[in-house]
Amino acid sequence: MAIHTTALIERMGTEAAFRVLARAKALEAEGRDVIHLEMGEPGLPTPPAVTEACIAALRAGHTGYAPAAGLPALRQAVAAYVNRTRGTDAEASQVVIAPGGKPVIFFTYLAFVEAGDEVIYPDPGFPIFESMVDALGAVRRPWHPGSGTRERPDIDALAALMSDKTRLLVLNSPSNPTGVVYTRAELEAIAALCVEHDVLVLSDEIYARILFDAEHVSIATLPGMAERTVILDGFSKTWCMTGWRLGWAVAPPAYAPLFEKLMTNSNSCAVHFAQHAALAALAALDDEVDAMVATFRERRDALVAGLSSLPGVTCDMPQGAFFLFADIRGTGEEARPLADRLLEEAGVACVEGPAFGAAGEGFIRFSFAVDVPRIEEAVERMRGVLQG
Repeated sequence: MAIHTTALIERMGTEAAFRVLARAKALEAEGRDVIHLEMGEPGLPTPPAVTEACIAALRAGHTGYAPAAGLPALRQAVAAYVNRTRGTDAEASQVVIAPGGKPVIFFTYLAFVEAGDEVIYPDPGFPIFESMVDALGAVRRPWHPGSGTRERPDIDALAALMSDKTRLLVLNSPSNPTGVVYTRAELEAIAALCVEHDVLVLSDEIYARILFDAEHVSIATLPGMAERTVILDGFSKTWCMTGWRLGWAVAPPAYAPLFEKLMTNSNSCAVHFAQHAALAALAALDDEVDAMVATFRERRDALVAGLSSLPGVTCDMPQGAFFLFADIRGTGEEARPLADRLLEEAGVACVEGPAFGAAGEGFIRFSFAVDVPRIEEAVERMRGVLQG
């Protein structure tokens, strides 16, 4: 039987980190020791209080359906958390709980983008941003988000991309893969452009609590932006809950029902008992979050120092998230072949820069979500490849 896929699926891209992970797992099955610097997960355990709350929810019988938009108590808690950490004024009715952050990306595109619309998105950036542009037959308008302290976002370049066909601007601060965090002044300039051109913003703030000597500002708090910004956040990164699959959207009041409708049509609801565990995460775990960020800072510094010591490799200093986007152009090698060699020859899993957009050629993304001794070992293994 011939299988005929739709044009939408044919245009859709994928996420290279999972390809690298699959190959790394295959090597481990053969007995190889692999250092995992490829995946976008914290590499730390879920806080015990969260796990215990989940067990209690299971024992209490919270195993059925939940409301499509999420448990009312969790929606209220998320609204309070976002208001406290961002300075917004969101109501619980604006919050929709989803099975991870990716559905919020999907829902925003499905609700607001049609074929022929122009979408501005970060390049290099999270690959699903570009994938959804292509899937819907929209028009790519990639914009370089800057790399951190050395290279800042080019607001003039962004202004040149804006037109009456621009439907959506995607922001990600702190950024995957570059670690850049936008300043208030930069976001004020971006907000003015969005108001001028009547552009909706998807603000991916999933790494908002993982900051190093930087301030996180949500564009939703700036003049004219509350009514045109969808905030994406979730539990995966801040509370080390990647496998729990819990994210959320905070949408303008007029748009939140659209997200609830899309939840009903796609997932019915997020996992009921996991939502009870999420309440525990929001309740009183700020100390754990602060400790996690301090651990990441130590790992970041070790990886920056180590990679900077390798021949042909330079690094900007990530201001947030837990990724380092290393410039490998000085090695004379292209990103994909070198990343493959590092995995196959050195047992170091990492992701080639072009997986995050055309502007990523000449770069490799490394996660610093493993401990310092493993980072130092990875650096020495890579030194052997580059000097060999």
